[in-house]
Amino acid sequence: MDFRLTDDQRALRAGVRALLTARFGREALRAAVAEPRLDRALWRELGAAGFFSLRLPEDEGGAGLGLPEAVLVFEEAGRVLLPGPLVATHLAAGTVPGAATGESVVTASDGALVPWMDAADAVLGGLTDPVPVRSLDPLTPLHRDTGGSAGTPDPVAVLLTAAEQLGTAARTTDMAVRYARERLQFGRPIGSFQAVAHLCADMLVRTEPARAAVYAAAVTADPAEIAGAKLLADEAAVRGARDCLQVFGGTGFTWEADVHLHLKRAWLRAAMWLTAADAEELQAQALASAR
Repeated sequence: MDFRLTDDQRALRAGVRALLTARFGREALRAAVAEPRLDRALWRELGAAGFFSLRLPEDEGGAGLGLPEAVLVFEEAGRVLLPGPLVATHLAAGTVPGAATGESVVTASDGALVPWMDAADAVLGGLTDPVPVRSLDPLTPLHRDTGGSAGTPDPVAVLLTAAEQLGTAARTTDMAVRYARERLQFGRPIGSFQAVAHLCADMLVRTEPARAAVYAAAVTADPAEIAGAKLLADEAAVRGARDCLQVFGGTGFTWEADVHLHLKRAWLRAAMWLTAADAEELQAQALASAR
């Protein structure tokens, strides 16, 4: 099986990156932090670009693509910390009117947490007793579904969340390497010091196996492999953001830096849809049944 990206997939990734760079660059990110709100105009633009309808059949107005392409798109969203209930709206395309075009904002409960509920036009799965809670991530307002139950998570939701984690892991690796080359200490780039170089290398070593796992799970769509991909992507995102913060030193702890935003979003994603403990349990069950 050939897991290399096709020319069309590379073009899709480049197109989405160009769109997000133009519409949600650093200035827009900082504005979103200062005033957390869902940008409806951007949401509709994402819909027009096919972000939500990517996997819908062509005769239903979609692009007729598959999970591998969706993973590439969500990885790019993760790189820029694009806010909003992206996964739920993508899942709702074709079932909730307006979701595919970005006219409707759809959120969902993972059994416990519900992001962007006040901004949503629809909620997948229904809610029992949602109450607002303080979110760790300033870009993601949250409610807790106090009467909900976890149940079996949607594998596609898990995989697309893993893809977003992969985007954060790759982005923080790039940020750390760039800063290590630019920041001087004792007249030398800090990247020339062994401790900093090892941090950057460890980030890359975690990111690339996670990438392979996420891309492979997108091809097989196997729930156990998706669970493994989420496990690796969560670790790459969380530990990568923490290591990136160490490379930045005291600067990384300041509110003006973007590093802590990636760390907080990575922590939140790791707690949603499929936690590490649940992913490990699914992996154990799959291994036991294969004996």
